[in-house]
Amino acid sequence: MGLPDIVTREEWLVAREELLVKEKAATRARDALNAARRGLPMVEVDKEYYFDGSAGKATLLDLFDGRDQLIVYHFMFAPEWDAGCRSCSAFLDQIGHLAHLRARGTNFVAVSRAPYTALLTFKARMGWTVPWFSTNGGDFNYDFQASFTEEPRDVPAINCFLRDGDRVYHTYATFARGLDGIGSTSSLLDLTALGRQEEWERPAGRASALGAPAGSARVRYHDEYED
Repeated sequence: MGLPDIVTREEWLVAREELLVKEKAATRARDALNAARRGLPMVEVDKEYYFDGSAGKATLLDLFDGRDQLIVYHFMFAPEWDAGCRSCSAFLDQIGHLAHLRARGTNFVAVSRAPYTALLTFKARMGWTVPWFSTNGGDFNYDFQASFTEEPRDVPAINCFLRDGDRVYHTYATFARGLDGIGSTSSLLDLTALGRQEEWERPAGRASALGAPAGSARVRYHDEYED
């Protein structure tokens, strides 16, 4: 194994400060990329989709659970499998407490093609509390490019949605390596149309879109949220 070079503390500080310049440039570039993502147009979802969950049949609108935004994680779990994808399982293990997302009017759910009973069994084994729905043999995974019929396969994916009343809009999608580094509350919010809802974000005017203080001002201990 090739280990890092051994240097003096003074030499390390010089090298660290040189790297810090690049890190700050990367942060600014990421902020610009997130702003461009929030600037994407959106398309209305006018097709009905149905899912199987803990309360029985659910629509795409139901998956919002009354919130304004929805992040859907497409978990690879084919109907004929006995267990879920290992990489997808590792991804769900990284998801933090959903109270922080929900405080920003954003819900997070996982969906898979496997029957709900199989999802429920595996979810109990993994100890997850994330809402998980079966696509019930429907078109949802295929219409949003997480499953393919010509070469039967699934891919890990995230799709983001925004609702205006009962109208649902698709705002963003990312797949495979596009999920690298995602899992924290802020990284998930960065994928959405409303973002972190901070005053400094662009485009302006979305920090108060949900009628609440800007993002950081509403952070609480996860057991102190009213929701």
